[in-house]
Amino acid sequence: MPNPLVRPAARRSLSHVRYVRRVPPAAASGLVAAVYEEVERDFGMLAPPVALHAPAPPLLAAAWTVLRETLVATGELERAHKEAVATAVSQANSCPYCVHVHGTTLSGLVPGAGAATSGQDAGPANPEGESRGLALWAQGGRGGRPARPPAPRELPEALGVAVTFHYLNRVVNVFLGPEPLPARIPSPARRTASRLLARALGESARAHREPGRSLDLLPAAPLPGDLEWARDTPTVAGAFARAAAAVSAAGERVVPSSVRALVDAELADWDGGHRGLGLGWLDTALAALPPGDRAVGRLALLTACASYRVDESVVAPVRSSGAGDGDLVALVAWSAFTAARRAGTLLARPPQPTEAVPGTHAHE
Repeated sequence: MPNPLVRPAARRSLSHVRYVRRVPPAAASGLVAAVYEEVERDFGMLAPPVALHAPAPPLLAAAWTVLRETLVATGELERAHKEAVATAVSQANSCPYCVHVHGTTLSGLVPGAGAATSGQDAGPANPEGESRGLALWAQGGRGGRPARPPAPRELPEALGVAVTFHYLNRVVNVFLGPEPLPARIPSPARRTASRLLARALGESARAHREPGRSLDLLPAAPLPGDLEWARDTPTVAGAFARAAAAVSAAGERVVPSSVRALVDAELADWDGGHRGLGLGWLDTALAALPPGDRAVGRLALLTACASYRVDESVVAPVRSSGAGDGDLVALVAWSAFTAARRAGTLLARPPQPTEAVPGTHAHE
């Protein structure tokens, strides 16, 4: 059930959503209302990273379904281990919002564990336990250290969490600010609020959540070949198959074919590393597009490859071209999910100590 300590604050935090209209619970209907109800019941609050998808209801359902069936649903992996993976991936993708939320949840589950993940340069959580190994694996073996993959029975859930957060981190970097707590809260009150949030999120995360309950939100679909790693856990496979179909349909509707082809080509050559501090790669890639597609292409490529660099100057030209709220969500979602699938393909391979960490910066 929704946590009374965080539910009102979470609903107010929808005001942090930028570039698209917010859909408050009182205005939700149909599929949006159904998803909101499930999110509050099973996650404990209306999470803004999910709710920001509301202008595109099938994508709202897709985002929630993959999050629920990987992170929230009770399965082979302990929730604390899943939160360690979520936090580690969020660190790699420079997503301070998600680092804060999931590091805080981890500290609510395992007191002290989240402290190691609270900063951009900090190491993975719980350095003495299994969570540390999973976090290192999720980051591809940070600093050249070998990282052992999860046990086969745990792999679909662990990899599912990693891919989900490669997706959500990119979307959050575009549509939300860096902090889940209001900036106006002074430091002493912020520390108190963080402790209360850790307690509330930890309590919610301990509850049993039956796998598969969100699958009815979207129609069944075949599992794409690059998501084959999910097949041995049917609820995870079902979530990703449905989400992939919804995102692909949205991309075909909104994203020009020239942009889709360019993003696919750029990601096919991506080894998981950072693109570099300059934007020469972006200008070179965009030169191949028709002039009328370049604004959309810029947002799509930055979302996929450097989402933390998206700002008003990138979004405004897409808006000026006539993109509505649902179109903007669809463009960002397609780009983010395409990149997340590629990150999952890289992570599913046997670990190579010298490979780049998916999503990390060159200086790390």
